[in-house]
Amino acid sequence: MNKIFALSAGTLLLCQVAAAQQKMVADKIAAIVGDKIILRSDIEGEMVNLQRSTVDGSLPPNAPCMIMEQIIAQKVMVMQAERDSLPVSEQDVDGQIDNRIRYFEDLYGSREKMKEVTGYSIYQLRERFRQPIKEGLLAKAMQDKITGSVKVTPSEVKKYFDAIPKDSLQFYESELEIGQIVILPKATKEMDQYAIDRLLEFKKQVQDKTSDFGRLAILYSEDPGAKENKGVYILNRNDKQWDPDFLAASFRLKENEISSPIKSQFGYHLIQCIKRQGDNITVQHILLKPNVTRNDLAEATKKLDSVRLLILDGKMTFGEAVVKYSDLPMAKFDGGMLQNRMNGSTLLTIDQLDQPSERDIVLLLDTLKPGGISKPMPYVDDQPGGRGGVRIVYLKTRTNPHRENMTDDYARIQQRTLQLKQQDARDKWLREKIPTYYIHVEDEFKQCNHIAKWMGSIAKQ
Repeated sequence: MNKIFALSAGTLLLCQVAAAQQKMVADKIAAIVGDKIILRSDIEGEMVNLQRSTVDGSLPPNAPCMIMEQIIAQKVMVMQAERDSLPVSEQDVDGQIDNRIRYFEDLYGSREKMKEVTGYSIYQLRERFRQPIKEGLLAKAMQDKITGSVKVTPSEVKKYFDAIPKDSLQFYESELEIGQIVILPKATKEMDQYAIDRLLEFKKQVQDKTSDFGRLAILYSEDPGAKENKGVYILNRNDKQWDPDFLAASFRLKENEISSPIKSQFGYHLIQCIKRQGDNITVQHILLKPNVTRNDLAEATKKLDSVRLLILDGKMTFGEAVVKYSDLPMAKFDGGMLQNRMNGSTLLTIDQLDQPSERDIVLLLDTLKPGGISKPMPYVDDQPGGRGGVRIVYLKTRTNPHRENMTDDYARIQQRTLQLKQQDARDKWLREKIPTYYIHVEDEFKQCNHIAKWMGSIAKQ
């Protein structure tokens, strides 16, 4: 019961696609919780997702029960959050929707491929995600209220650890904490003007009918998708996935009109409006990125070399240097530390450094000791068409391979102890709260462990 809130919002699209691929039969109500229904497709979709997440594609024998229990628990927490008027803003919901769409866009490689596979436009996805994401946030707010005051003492942590059989203690590979400071030099005004002039020349060629917009996009656009789609995209006015300057400029155009060069975070765009329909617009664009010169990169290298010396001499901490100098958008939030994409921590194994921008770091590790900082080196980000710059790499810590123990792994053990205590608090809350709600489940689920206890409690009311 400790993964209640991993449901719905994060896996909705994959579940729907998988369900469609398996040609599921007509839907049926599997349970009712208050005024909310749980469909059989909800259960089947989560089972497909659970199966996808296992190495061998197998499912635990109690999978249907486990999933039904999790969904019922979430529905109860959602309704209680609504009763208690816990704050969940539309801005929070919109932010989560944007994150989900970005995830699936990365998963499928492009928006066009995502739409092809799922059958849903960005606008349709936003509408499909809205309710489950809002429920997920409400359930999370209720969970935080239930478990927010739960704490563990050192003696509780030790008691938990001592109860683990010694031959069951986890073995950890060498783990590292790695930081970076990245400078992304800006192009000079001369390079900016060169890109603008080229786009103006392209505009003149199209207007004079000496060149075709699509052909120019294939030949010259630095948008990686242009070779396949000729720079054509369908935009929705409310879609926050796009650069706001690019989106605003697109919607200022009339059909068949071509913009002047428009600057965005990616470079300069020439945009042609192909078709307008309500809040949707079809555009074609050419992207040019102003070149960063060798002199610009040399200046960035010199600057980072000075920053490196300031840190090594103790005149500035790494964190202070990140805040002051790093050009990465997330640096102010993650302190320049690489994040473990599996669990959000800063501890990484070498095989988890698998992004293109991280592979050069692997080659450095043999030359860096904990506390060491590399000399400035080239950097290219992981965005399509990668932007180039310079970085220094900081090896904060490196652990040796070892069996779990209270000295090296206290924080992990403490977190697991806390999670178990929080789970007990949630289970106690559910046992007390569920009898206050109307719950009906189909016969096949009535013998599930938690559901049987819940229904028994309801019967006694």
